[in-house]
Amino acid sequence: MIRTKRIALIPAYEPDDALVNVAERLRERNFEIVVVDDGSGENYRKLFENVEEIATVLRHPENRGKGAALKTGLRFIADCWEGPLTVVTVDADGQHRPEDVIRVCDQSEKLPGYLVLGSRKMKGKVPLRSRLGNGITRLVYRISSGVRIYDTQTGLRAFSGQLIPWLLKIPGERYEYEMNMLMSFAREGRPMKEVEIETVYLDGNSSSHFDTVKDSCRIYKEIIRFSGSSFISFCLDYLMYALMLAAGLGVTASNILARVVSGTVNYTLNRKLVFNSDSSVSKSALQYLALSAFILAMNTVILKGLVYMHVSRYAAKILAEAMMFAVSWAIQHRFIFRKAATA
Repeated sequence: MIRTKRIALIPAYEPDDALVNVAERLRERNFEIVVVDDGSGENYRKLFENVEEIATVLRHPENRGKGAALKTGLRFIADCWEGPLTVVTVDADGQHRPEDVIRVCDQSEKLPGYLVLGSRKMKGKVPLRSRLGNGITRLVYRISSGVRIYDTQTGLRAFSGQLIPWLLKIPGERYEYEMNMLMSFAREGRPMKEVEIETVYLDGNSSSHFDTVKDSCRIYKEIIRFSGSSFISFCLDYLMYALMLAAGLGVTASNILARVVSGTVNYTLNRKLVFNSDSSVSKSALQYLALSAFILAMNTVILKGLVYMHVSRYAAKILAEAMMFAVSWAIQHRFIFRKAATA
């Protein structure tokens, strides 16, 4: 029986001595080690030279981002090793215990084709930024994909080497790549499994290079664009609704006519600017029309109900739209404007 080779892929940007310790401890457990220096610069050359004694070190001349570093490592692994491979991505800061790395690899080898995630349950002393960030990302991912993953931000991930060509096609050069990976697995119905690992944060997670504003925008950019598109369409919808009420039309007629206008604008914005969909116009337009009819029916029922309860006709419109926002996002993302599946 051919033994599966295990390869630890470690992206590193301006690391400390923990990187050497991580590589040594995994090497002792028979892992091949691939480290990607993501443009750390001359001040870190000596540290990476020390790592070269036990690992293969690949270098970016300038910082390109975690996603780019992972892809560089994956290309190298695909070119240099054949046969059964288990690849595991590991953070450079020492927050992943070797025992947990082995456990996710064991699970990956039992479940070929799965993405196995080392899932932290956020127990004990966890920095507030990390706790809040994971909670928000978990909620966004759940709404966006319909899949429940507890730790969407974990960097400890194991998978078969056969998945490398597909993983290289997933867009993203920085931290958003890891979220895009989860979205792609969910979108194409590929299986994932979480394995609970110990939650370890060293020195309040001060070694993290995650930029809260910039990297969060990259991770959430699709839903941010969707929110912007929805806001533009809502403003148009609300303006038309108010004008028709002022012209003497009833609530139901005003709501329907306003939605026809704003829906046309919203479809165009979402197809081209939000989801960048390559689906056929005729198919996606019919699907969007069906969704719009459903949303409109629900919206009208909620609107009429709120007005019946003596809520202002104008305030009721805002409340009804807000209630249907998540439903509209999830259906458009998962079904209407989903990316074409790749091999």
